[in-house]
Amino acid sequence: MMGDPLKVASNVAGLLLENDRVRVITGTLKPGDKAAMHSHPDHVVYTTKSGKIKLTYPSGNTKDIDMEEGKAMFMEAQSHEVNNIGDTTVAFVVIELK
Repeated sequence: MMGDPLKVASNVAGLLLENDRVRVITGTLKPGDKAAMHSHPDHVVYTTKSGKIKLTYPSGNTKDIDMEEGKAMFMEAQSHEVNNIGDTTVAFVVIELK
């Protein structure tokens, strides 16, 4: 596992809530912003501002995602870097399951 997003990506991430069952993190990436390589356990991502991001995995593989406002997606535990490759600010909430 890579670093904690609140430490290695503090430029774009903030803590909303943490208890023994979940951790809730906000993320805001302006165009061109990057969240350095980090890890999450199983988690849900809820998009509050639409935009386009690129996930880069430790293997070097990448995946482009169109984040749609008001949509949620489940993601299994993983490590990735996140880049805003669009021309709008992307905002989301990450709910990590413990």
